[in-house]
Amino acid sequence: MSIPKTPSQHLLTTLKWIFLGTFLFVTFVPLIWLVISSFKTNFEFQTQPFSLPAQWQFQNYVNAVRTSQLHILFFNSVFVAVLATGLNILVSSMAAFVLSREQFKYRNIILNTMVAGVLVPIISLMVPYFRLIRILQLYDTLFALVVVYSAVNIPISVFLIHGFMTGIPKELEESASMDGCSFVQRFTKIIFPLSQMGLVTSGTFVFLYSWNEFIYALLMTSSISARTLQLGIRFFRSQFLTDFTSMYAAIVITIIPSILVYVFFHEKIIQGLTSGAVKG
Repeated sequence: MSIPKTPSQHLLTTLKWIFLGTFLFVTFVPLIWLVISSFKTNFEFQTQPFSLPAQWQFQNYVNAVRTSQLHILFFNSVFVAVLATGLNILVSSMAAFVLSREQFKYRNIILNTMVAGVLVPIISLMVPYFRLIRILQLYDTLFALVVVYSAVNIPISVFLIHGFMTGIPKELEESASMDGCSFVQRFTKIIFPLSQMGLVTSGTFVFLYSWNEFIYALLMTSSISARTLQLGIRFFRSQFLTDFTSMYAAIVITIIPSILVYVFFHEKIIQGLTSGAVKG
């Protein structure tokens, strides 16, 4: 038999649902409004911004692709996000392996210094990265964005992957060493596969950052051949006119991959964050 709730417990439950409902409203209503607006004409959008479209304008999505050459920008974004994620995971996993499994002087100082990069505002690194990309002669190339995105996310990736690698029993490595496994084999055949949850978690964060980033993409590129989806949004603005509805259609298209990545990996992300917090 359940114990009846007191008035104070009812009040707390009500406040909790009001609080959660407010966040749900603030999160989803703008997104729903954006999707609905992408099917309107510009006249409907300006005169009746909060009504349903009289006729759903699927042509807006066709215009979005034609106006900004969205197919080229989409390929560029996929190329940059995938390569930046792969490079980041490769470098971060090797760094996390050494810092979590090997004993050497100043190990904790190096780890804490590296992880402290999470606290550095990314915008403060714009000038050093820009100068470095210029020196490497990578300006206005997709590889410039790959290098920058993978480097910017190394601190958070090392932090997440290190937590998983620390929790792997040392007995596994000791047994492998007795069987003749080298330093590299211990990493590739034992620690790396067993850190899959951490790798997926950090990789998802890097992919989403690389897909949605705008400032560095604007700074490091100047031609359409090296620009990403987020920069394509500005093609819908001219000196005298802004095609809002086609622009919103383009924004919806850019959001879809981020949503799909989270839908497919959200369980691993949540498990990775919680497990990493316990192990770390």
